Amino acid sequence: MLSDLDFVISVEQDLANRPFITPWERIQHEGAIRFPDSRHFIVEAGEGYPSGGFVILQGCRNPHRSIELKRIVLASPLHGRGIGRACLRLLADMAFRDLGAHRFWLDVKGLNVRAQALYRSEGFVEEGRLRESVRTADGYDSLIVMSMLAHEHALRQTAPA
Repeated sequence: MLSDLDFVISVEQDLANRPFITPWERIQHEGAIRFPDSRHFIVEAGEGYPSGGFVILQGCRNPHRSIELKRIVLASPLHGRGIGRACLRLLADMAFRDLGAHRFWLDVKGLNVRAQALYRSEGFVEEGRLRESVRTADGYDSLIVMSMLAHEHALRQTAPA
């Protein structure tokens, strides 16, 4: 909701998150909330954190059934608690089961090795790199494109834990 945007922007501006994302202006978030092809969610992380982060999915009406995890950002006190993993699993289920995705994909900055490890451990496969495609305070960083396909997700759902 538009009333959540102060929180969303504060999480993006958190110094612990800024190196790993490209923050949006408020008007971009407003557009994502209003645009039917996008889904903008608040992550609820239990008592004390009714708003623990946010997520943006894009391509929800994509005719090729390719849905992008555009953004997942958690409040810094929640980092390292498994909430990102739980959220990623819920998002994958939503993308494939509820939105009918064939492909669920994302890009992640090269310096964000922690997120890359999470995505790999959850079944995302690296597709390629956009070398030095993002300008940073220290120069440039690459974007790594990763995805999971519907049949790969289905196999993970039936594999023993």
